[in-house]
Amino acid sequence: MDKIGLFHSLKSDAWVKPFLKKYKRSLIAALILGFVTFFCAGALMFNSGYLISRAASLPENILLIYIPIVLTRAFGIGRPVFRYIERLTSHNWVLKMTSNLRLKLYTTLEKDAIFFKRNYRTGDILGLLAEDINHIQNLYLRTIFPTIIAWILYAFIIIALGVFSWWFALVMLLLLGVVLFLLPLWSVIVNGARQEKEKQMKNELYTDLTDNVLGVSDWIFSQRGEAYVALHEEAEKELRETTREIHRFDRKRDLLLQLMFGVITIALLVWTSSRFEGNHGGAANWIAAFVLSVFPLIDAFAPLPSAAQETNIYKDSIDRLNDLPEKEEIQPTSESVEGPFHIEIQEVTFSYPETKKEVLSYLTLSIQAGEKLAILGRSGSGKSTLASLIRGDLLPTDGQITLNGIDTVRFGDSITDYIGVIHQNPYLFHTSILNNIRIGRQSATEEEVWDVLARVGLKEMVEALPDGLLTMVDEAGLRFSGGERHRMALARILLKDVPIILLDEPTVGLDPITEQALLDTFFNELHEKTIIWITHHLQGISLMDRVIFIEDGQLEMSGSPKELEQTSERYRHLQAIDRGF
Repeated sequence: MDKIGLFHSLKSDAWVKPFLKKYKRSLIAALILGFVTFFCAGALMFNSGYLISRAASLPENILLIYIPIVLTRAFGIGRPVFRYIERLTSHNWVLKMTSNLRLKLYTTLEKDAIFFKRNYRTGDILGLLAEDINHIQNLYLRTIFPTIIAWILYAFIIIALGVFSWWFALVMLLLLGVVLFLLPLWSVIVNGARQEKEKQMKNELYTDLTDNVLGVSDWIFSQRGEAYVALHEEAEKELRETTREIHRFDRKRDLLLQLMFGVITIALLVWTSSRFEGNHGGAANWIAAFVLSVFPLIDAFAPLPSAAQETNIYKDSIDRLNDLPEKEEIQPTSESVEGPFHIEIQEVTFSYPETKKEVLSYLTLSIQAGEKLAILGRSGSGKSTLASLIRGDLLPTDGQITLNGIDTVRFGDSITDYIGVIHQNPYLFHTSILNNIRIGRQSATEEEVWDVLARVGLKEMVEALPDGLLTMVDEAGLRFSGGERHRMALARILLKDVPIILLDEPTVGLDPITEQALLDTFFNELHEKTIIWITHHLQGISLMDRVIFIEDGQLEMSGSPKELEQTSERYRHLQAIDRGF
């Protein structure tokens, strides 16, 4: 049932199937080499058994054992040689295919990053990259190749036995059929569901762990760190229990598999004893040949049950890749936008697919060139989502956000020429201060860099460093204080000289004195720019032209700080809370 589902997925697959035709010669060569490898292994033992038995019977002519000696040497050499070549061929085929798959996946994510982010979380991407591509690789190395090779051997063995005895060929057809079909089917039915559950749990752990690590500060600030650890440990405990159940079943099935091979060996021994009865010293030498040839063939058939039970995992991986959304056809704009720059937000609605809850609901807002706008709201009210929508990092579920009449999503990477962002935790890279500032504009001269450092109040600090601008910054810039990192981020913005600045809660975690000094620097240096300031409290709010409050995704309050202080009881209440009254 699950194998049929896998075949259906492969039939309608647009990711993996194209490479079957592209590299079909390597694929056919790998299958043929796999069959020849096991044929050599079986033939080696067949000839060895015959040779030992024949030599023990004191043959009257040395030529009777000379040919088996030569064949034993040939098959003995051929087995490792063909095995090595088969491994090279099959792994080369699979690695070429999966490298192309990874390239195609990266290209898809890069081209459709906005739309992928709207529909998937970061953990989903990790699940695709870390799990699904590897599963598809294993699909061929551990399931498809061994299964096809085993089927070819199965047909060859039955036909070969049929030459000697048609009724014993039917017996082996049944016994080997149990190993080849019944045990794999049993594994799929019983253990396949457990492996599917295990994979889903791993994907959930990827997603949850990624989301929680990215939001670890929220867990710490809410003093729920122990609760997070407990949740994660519980999920891992459930995963371990599922894994133990899989292993327990594997051990039982493998025991039954070995018993079946024992039955096959005994059946072959009984048949050869009766078939060659009364031929002491002659045809009876074939008994050892037939019986010993079984043992290397075990390696061909033994992996099939465990490989079969993983087919639904492979099916899910193929389906996940093929379920990636087609690129939404939005042509990037080639227009050169001239100032003054104004932003229009018209009836914008947005919801994340995993929650289906509307983060923003029919929000309408106009931001004029040079305006200083503060956006207030509780955590989860949609402030940061609105910032991502304005930047074009997310696509509205409904509605439109435009910059001078052009959808912001159509600007693509060029949106950085118009809108700059300073986040809560500006990132500094492990390179020199000069290179970190030049991220704003790579062509900037050292004189221009010193100028923006002076404007943000960091010139004296950098001059005091032993290597000045060439001082290396450690990873994430942890040698600098929070205020200094924010000032470096501002220096980048000033070097870029964009008309619109998004301040996404840049003062979170700073002490009041540092916060106020940083805000003064921001608004002094950016006084000619359009500023969209997302904040959770009111320090420095009097510097803004307009304040809006978003709650439950809707605009609840709008006006200048003075107007709201006079007319809005709610605003006065927020002021009182912010001042600690």
